[in-house]
This record gives sequence, C-alpha cells and structure tokens, in this order.
Amino acid sequence: MSKYVTIKENRDFSRMYRRGRSFVSPVLVTYVMKSREDTPRYGITTGKKIGNAVKRSRARRVIRASYYQLYPEIRKGYDLVFVARGKTPFVKSQVVEKAMKQHLKQAGVLKEK
Repeated sequence: MSKYVTIKENRDFSRMYRRGRSFVSPVLVTYVMKSREDTPRYGITTGKKIGNAVKRSRARRVIRASYYQLYPEIRKGYDLVFVARGKTPFVKSQVVEKAMKQHLKQAGVLKEK
C-alpha cells in the first residue's frame, strides 16, 4: 500500500468544502480538517476554469510534487484538499510548495522542528 492516501469520494470533498478551514493564495487554495484517520489524506481538484486537459494535468502534477516534498513535515490525522487556481499551471513547483507550506503552517498542520 502506498504511504500517500488520497481522498476520492465526492462526499469527502463536499464535507471539506463545508466544514474545513480554507487558506487562499494566488496559486492555491487549501482546505484543512481534522480527521480520525491515522495518516494524512489529501485530494486535488482542478476545475475547467484552469484550462484544457494539459493545463489541468500540469496543475495537479505540480500540486502533487509539492505535497510529496512537504509530506514528512505534516502531522497525522488531517485531511487536506488542494484546489488549483488560474495561475497554478504556469508557475514552478517551488512557488506552489512555498504557498502550500505557508497555508499548512497557518493551519498548524506542520510538525514543530
């Protein structure tokens, strides 16, 4: 089994949008919610406003790469949903990673060093 657990169910995404705390930047929106799971779960959404399939795929790939970089620092027991914005497919993964790290720090999800 992969160590990265994804959120796939529509009801889980809907619950995150309704009850989760949101953090917004020009390249990323992050929803954070406490869960009962043992490992952190994540989901990525990219809407049609982002662009064609190539741009949406690039946005997902960049977000996923940033998440994998930050994964060791994320506390257990949280659900995270990342929503791509219009600028996401056009920026480097370091920019998305910086925004993601800032959001997770604000949410208190990152482990203390």
